[in-house]
Amino acid sequence: MTYNHRARRALYFCAPEPTKTMDLQIALLLGQDGIVNGAIYALLALALVLVFAVTRVIFIPQGEFVAYGALTLAAFQAGKVPGTIWLLLGAGVLVALIDATIAVRGGGLRRLPRIALVNLVLPGIIAGLVFWLEPGKLPMLAQIILALAVVVPLGPMIYRLAFQPLAEATVLVLLIVSVAVHLALVGLGLLFFGAEGSRTTAFSEASFQLGTLTVNGQTLWVLGASAVLIVALALFFGRTLYGKALRATAINRVGARLMGISTTMAGKLSFTLAALIGAFSGILIAPITTIYYDTGFLIGLKGFVGAIIAGLVSYPLAAAGAILVGLLESFSSFWASAYKEVIVFTLIIPVLVWRSLTAHHVEEEE
Repeated sequence: MTYNHRARRALYFCAPEPTKTMDLQIALLLGQDGIVNGAIYALLALALVLVFAVTRVIFIPQGEFVAYGALTLAAFQAGKVPGTIWLLLGAGVLVALIDATIAVRGGGLRRLPRIALVNLVLPGIIAGLVFWLEPGKLPMLAQIILALAVVVPLGPMIYRLAFQPLAEATVLVLLIVSVAVHLALVGLGLLFFGAEGSRTTAFSEASFQLGTLTVNGQTLWVLGASAVLIVALALFFGRTLYGKALRATAINRVGARLMGISTTMAGKLSFTLAALIGAFSGILIAPITTIYYDTGFLIGLKGFVGAIIAGLVSYPLAAAGAILVGLLESFSSFWASAYKEVIVFTLIIPVLVWRSLTAHHVEEEE
């Protein structure tokens, strides 16, 4: 973006509310910001719908993976060892101890090598690479892959430790556990990364002029990568065996279990995909916004609004609702910046009222 555009944009956004007037260029800038934000919210909304459909968990900690992904990459670029390495190793040890104890008591000794490989050896290899390779000297792509390798395995580990033992509990109980996990991850984020915010290096410094609108390269990276990931998820659910297993579990857990589909595997896989989407989203936005240890919570809530618009069941509606949230947030920041968060979250109320009037009440299975 050129200096004149930056100055004009700052002038409009810093002006007192009553004096603001919108022209075409300001509308285009707001629309661009809204679509970019909406693309990230769409990814998180898809992850929330996926996790809820498969496990009935309203996954409030989804935003923490956004912060963990971004701050882990920022730590690599600063030449530091991120605290998420120790969380990965510690969670792996806990999962290995629990699964090994159950296997020994149940006579499943053949499972021990696989338990050790997944929960001890692989996290150990990832930690060894972090200490040996000096990620700060690696190319950007290698840093991103290594950051994802550190953060994404936390998803299935959190499912195993917090949610798998309560898989048959009510939605309310699972929600309470989800809140507890969120609070724990936020506290660990403060311990690992401190209260200071961080940004990462932009993927591209290029900029393009589209009429009166200037589009920078990072914006195109966010939109392009989000679109590719959404298409990849669609192909995964429609073309792969594991994707079809997740769809079957989402439609009918009991029926899927009777057909030989492991609901435990489905839960771990859904949390893995949620962690991947969250961490990747954080890496995408880290160059354009400062990320703090608790930034992900607000971002995740806005993705949750998009998921609520879809009733936590429809992927296309969740994506469309998230884009709407991004645009509403962007234009609200122009007309009423002090109330933009209130306006965005108020969108939930008419949606919930409409759904409560049109949906049939179904008693939860005991």
